[in-house]
Amino acid sequence: MQETRVFRNFIGGAFVDSADGRTQSVIDPATEEVHGHVAVSGRSDVDAAMKAARSAFADWSRRTPAQRQRALLGIADDIERNADELLRIECANTGKPTAVAHAEELPMILEQTRFFAGAARVLEGRAAAEYLPGLTSWVRREPVGVCAQITPWNYPILMAVWKFAPALAAGNAVVLKPAETTPASTLYLAELMAEHLPAGVFNVVCGGRDAGAALAAHSEPDMVSVTGSVRAGKNVAEAAVDDVKRVHLELGGKAPVVVFDDADVQRAAQGIAEAAFFNAGQDCTAATRVLAGPEVHDALVEALTERARATETGPQAAEPFYGPLNNADQPAHVRGVVDRLPEHATVHTGGCRVGERGYFYAPTVVSGLEQGDEAVQTEIFGPVLTVQRFNTEDEAVAMANGVEYGLASSVWTADHGRALRMSRDLDFGCVWINTHIPLVGEMPHGGFKHSGHGKDLSMYGLEDYTRVKHVMSQIED
Repeated sequence: MQETRVFRNFIGGAFVDSADGRTQSVIDPATEEVHGHVAVSGRSDVDAAMKAARSAFADWSRRTPAQRQRALLGIADDIERNADELLRIECANTGKPTAVAHAEELPMILEQTRFFAGAARVLEGRAAAEYLPGLTSWVRREPVGVCAQITPWNYPILMAVWKFAPALAAGNAVVLKPAETTPASTLYLAELMAEHLPAGVFNVVCGGRDAGAALAAHSEPDMVSVTGSVRAGKNVAEAAVDDVKRVHLELGGKAPVVVFDDADVQRAAQGIAEAAFFNAGQDCTAATRVLAGPEVHDALVEALTERARATETGPQAAEPFYGPLNNADQPAHVRGVVDRLPEHATVHTGGCRVGERGYFYAPTVVSGLEQGDEAVQTEIFGPVLTVQRFNTEDEAVAMANGVEYGLASSVWTADHGRALRMSRDLDFGCVWINTHIPLVGEMPHGGFKHSGHGKDLSMYGLEDYTRVKHVMSQIED
């Protein structure tokens, strides 16, 4: 029997119970057992966190960029020193394979925290100049204020970094709500961060949709940032309207993977399968919607099916590539989409649960789908890869763009001119060429259409957490 813990809010530099003492169970997705209880926050908890953040903002916003840089570098160093414990908590909470988290996620967590530490000192603006005689104008780039942030359950620590690092680097104070199913690692992170930040600069309130809604609707924050589903983004945007808050949305995706007839089939299949099944497909950029040229289609389906069958998961896997789906709702959603596949679709492998315990789902390959089918249009957020056939480049573009999402995409071809045309024509915030899913701190991540607006990572992400002020001074009597 697992030891159960109580995960409490972190407000004003201290762990505190929710005001009314409410909690809910936290389930280990690998065993389906309760391994903790988390505070369920209400309006008074959000009030307390916002008050702490607003009070701390006055001092933190006036710290120099060098001081904020040192704080973030210290946080990164503490994460690195405590990486084993942090990832132990993360993997216990999410079911991720520990070796995969160490190899794939930890380097990004450290690199991106350190990137924003450096970025704090290189914000740029327009040079001061006299645009009217006798008057000098210049631009101040200032922190927005108090930022309410909501993170998802697929990458709890990494998404927390994407939120707090640029916000703190720019001089803002933060109230962050992790997903109710994965609060543990974010709270441990808050404990590490407290050694480097004044009390109240970084606060964590726990809970579900009601807590998120209270965060977004609260009058105190100057900005609300959410990474989550399209529904969550719409709810946040609606709640923020009354106070005309700035809203930063990184929402769902349905990434097209366009493979032309001149692509290397085996290389493409390896890259696509890894990008489709990593983290159980619980990634908004996952390579799960393949569009294949007429000559390469059959060979690609066969190669992807072989890769899927060789991908290990489940409670008995010796070296699992991915762990369970995050919560009980996810297998039900994935299973529902697969069960409703039309008769013209073919399931080549997978389409079923793995093991008797845990929310494990087999890597799945489906072909024969048409553009309007649910599995093509819906973000499945599971290890299900679909393959469609196209005949011309124009048709490939139309099929790729023919969804409501616009986050990420990839093109696989040996034709440089075609690759550049596709990168121009694809309506997605990221276009990879002959690869899929790598991200770097120096480049922006964010989408179009129902995938939201605003950028994470890069200097663009940092600038999203600032406001621009024009200052003009008379210099001649």
